Amino acid sequence: MPGWDSYRAVYGAELRAAARELNDHGWTVVEESASTLRLVTGTVLDVLEVPAGVGRGVCAGLRAAGMVVPVAGTPTGAWWYPIAAGAVLPAELHAVDGVVLHSGGATVLAPPSQVPDGWVHWRVAPALTGYRVPASDLILSAVTASVRWRAEHDRHPGAQRPAAAVAVGARFP
Repeated sequence: MPGWDSYRAVYGAELRAAARELNDHGWTVVEESASTLRLVTGTVLDVLEVPAGVGRGVCAGLRAAGMVVPVAGTPTGAWWYPIAAGAVLPAELHAVDGVVLHSGGATVLAPPSQVPDGWVHWRVAPALTGYRVPASDLILSAVTASVRWRAEHDRHPGAQRPAAAVAVGARFP
């Protein structure tokens, strides 16, 4: 298919440009395949991965404090934050499902990687923060606060919240 071939060529160029941009700013990436990049941890940065619900709380808390940090989202519902290398996951976060600290040479899929379920993408691009890697204690504190808030406010995680309004008998064009 000619369209498919041109798409792959354009996407390949985009992937190479993203790899070059990250590498130029000291974020080591390696091309895993023609459609994926992997960010290498352990020297300049580590990566803290959290469930999307926790990530939303982290971003809300940071925004309220006037801070913006890079954030990536995955098609599987995880968000990840680059943090300064050498972090240690606090004991309180060890038991939280979906919270993983990638460090010591581990790799994570980096935007704009394409996987069978969708795309790894920037929710907040590192260019918007000048490629500054946030201090690990800042992000770990924000994650801990988000986890605590969710534990206090989500007492019934399986319960459905009521709809704000229900349209009965309405027809939509």
